[in-house]
Amino acid sequence: MAEPSTKVTPPLKDELDIVIPTIRTLDFLENWRPFFEQYHLIIVQDGDPSKTIEVPEGFNYELYNRNDINQILGPRASCISYKDSACRSFAFLISKKELVCDHLGLGVKTGLPYLWHSKASNPFSNLKKEYHGLFWQEELIPFFQPVVLSKESTTPQKCYIELSKLVKDKLSKLNPFFNMLANAMVTWIEVWEEFNPSGENSTANP
Repeated sequence: MAEPSTKVTPPLKDELDIVIPTIRTLDFLENWRPFFEQYHLIIVQDGDPSKTIEVPEGFNYELYNRNDINQILGPRASCISYKDSACRSFAFLISKKELVCDHLGLGVKTGLPYLWHSKASNPFSNLKKEYHGLFWQEELIPFFQPVVLSKESTTPQKCYIELSKLVKDKLSKLNPFFNMLANAMVTWIEVWEEFNPSGENSTANP
């Protein structure tokens, strides 16, 4: 195939981080090399931190595992969940890029979920672990749909803290998990403020 006469600069090259949670060696990145190689990757290793994650050569990346997170966050590391690749939230915490884009190339800063979730594990095994969520949705959806936050919540951080109180008050009856979640939401904001200090010129949102 002929090489292009001019080098094409990928969109948002210096403004975009690609976040990858993983439990296995990242051989699949070879298939994505034309798209990912010029971007900065933040890789968060799920599972056993003693296992070595291999990343193909040529990629610009940072790699973190649970030991790294514990060292960086200390006792507040509990706000980073390790269920169902939720460890990726650590990458969102430390990324200093302002823009997020989904895998369709659509929507920047729209509030849409910018995730492409492709599991290599058995979906039936996952369902056995996650079936509680099917029942919880019957309560979660009616809880979130009518939520109105107070006028005093004037920043994303304040909104998140207020929402954490509602989660604890209204959802803890479903399962102790939601009480833990509410506490983790508060811790998350504390950590966010430390890594992304608010200021007059700050545009970072948790």
